[in-house]
Amino acid sequence: MRRPCGTFDTSYAQDLSIIKTRFQWIMAITGAVLIFVILPLSGNVSLLSKVNIIGITIIAALGLNILTGYCGQLNFGQAAFIAVGAYISAMLINHLHWNWLLTVPFAALGTALVGLIFGLPSLRIKGFYIAVTTLAAFFVIMFVLKHGGAITGGVNGLTVGTVSIGGIVFDDERKFFFLIMGFLVLMTFFAKNIVRGKIGRAFIAVRDNDLAAELMGMNIFKYKLIAFCVCSAYAGVAGSLFAAYFGSVSPGQFTFGESIWYIGFIIVGGMGSITGTFFGVIFLKSIDFIVTSVGPSLSSSLPVLGSQSISSIMLVMFGLVIIFFLIFEPRGLYHRWELLKASIRFWPLSY
Repeated sequence: MRRPCGTFDTSYAQDLSIIKTRFQWIMAITGAVLIFVILPLSGNVSLLSKVNIIGITIIAALGLNILTGYCGQLNFGQAAFIAVGAYISAMLINHLHWNWLLTVPFAALGTALVGLIFGLPSLRIKGFYIAVTTLAAFFVIMFVLKHGGAITGGVNGLTVGTVSIGGIVFDDERKFFFLIMGFLVLMTFFAKNIVRGKIGRAFIAVRDNDLAAELMGMNIFKYKLIAFCVCSAYAGVAGSLFAAYFGSVSPGQFTFGESIWYIGFIIVGGMGSITGTFFGVIFLKSIDFIVTSVGPSLSSSLPVLGSQSISSIMLVMFGLVIIFFLIFEPRGLYHRWELLKASIRFWPLSY
């Protein structure tokens, strides 16, 4: 990480710290106040609902970025793993009458186990072939959920109902905002510490050259499975929050298109970057919300296009954005953000 001129680390604690300078602390505290104080007090229900959806999406995308961005293992079935977490929470609430908060760790562990099972082929295959395995995992999981009978509710799914924790009933956007943002901060903290520790360095070694990593004595199969488990656990937490937020789960809520969206999030934000995950999700979800809000008025003013054509605009824009970033900014928005910060730090002596 580039540091401002004259700023030096004098201990290992300073070198390993996430927030290093006084200015960074000021910006972090200011951002926390804006997000956790001013935004909820604004009373804008529509904005809070969009932020809540973005928060759930970021949690799932963080797990995928750890697997794909840091460990180099492609995953086209993230939406299915989110569905597993959502269904585990819904089944525990419906059949065993558990409190929702108690279902969250079981959703994470159960989804991690499913991810472990579908990660086992990584012992023999890699690259495009492991991507096809995760693609098959999506259809297998969705088939089981659709034909699970009374256990999964079949095609109709399950109802979660109102979520309450310690007497606090989460029945509006503001309360869900604090719940989702609390989990987002916690999962971001875990992700940041995973990728900058021993396991994270092993992930990067496997991603860059798994043969060289194996020759150095690393058990690359073990680290691949750990990456699959971590990715799936994050999807399980996101799925549990998804079930609580929407109040019900059904197979139609988890489509293959959503899995492709998650790949797009980490490409646009920056693969192998925790901060980039935030950038990618916020950027693409903002485009989605804008098109969704403008679409009805555009359809009424231009009836020749029709509602189906307007709904397809988002898919076209999504594809164009991905192509643009793959060609002109393959390292994502996070790389551009780092260049911007470096230019500000060294201005006017940019050299």
